[in-house]
Amino acid sequence: MDFFSIQHIAFTVMQYPVSYLELIGTVSGLLSVYYASRTNILTWPTGIVNEIALFALFFQVQLYADMFLQVYFLVVTLYGWYNWKVKAGDLPVRRLSKKGVVTYSALLILGAAVAGSLIRQLHNWLPAYFPLPAAYPYVDAGIMIASILATVLLARKQVETWVLWIAIDIVSVVLYYVKGVYFLSLEYVIFLGLATAGLINWKKSMEYA
Repeated sequence: MDFFSIQHIAFTVMQYPVSYLELIGTVSGLLSVYYASRTNILTWPTGIVNEIALFALFFQVQLYADMFLQVYFLVVTLYGWYNWKVKAGDLPVRRLSKKGVVTYSALLILGAAVAGSLIRQLHNWLPAYFPLPAAYPYVDAGIMIASILATVLLARKQVETWVLWIAIDIVSVVLYYVKGVYFLSLEYVIFLGLATAGLINWKKSMEYA
């Protein structure tokens, strides 16, 4: 059986089968967010493992926006890893300007609307690759665009990254539960706690800088 199939089960919890793919994605994701909340550079290599696993998983549950998002994450992860490593002593935690907040908010709204409209049509345009229609395309696209922006903010060590991640985590808990990916949904509950801790820790580091 294909190791990257969600039908390849590692164990069962309360009658819910957890695939090896979901298990690897969950564990590596938890480690990556934990390290990020502690401003630890290990957030980036563990993030790469998470992105590969989730790319395969999201394709199989028809969350195509989330699937494409992992490709973007991989690119920004490499940028963030380089940025933190090269500028380790010169890259403090910062806040966005008011203009930056407005710009990121506009990008989020516009990007979610455009991406949702495109993803909604994938099964019509490319039926050979996407035989089933996208599930909740606008919600999925909103998570994708917000995650893109949050990852950029994370790589630049701007504290607003955690505000976006908290919002993303809340929506993701509901979406993945509805789609029946319960283990991943539970993971995002934990992510929510880690993102909250990250916001607190990063604000403290700004106060003591």
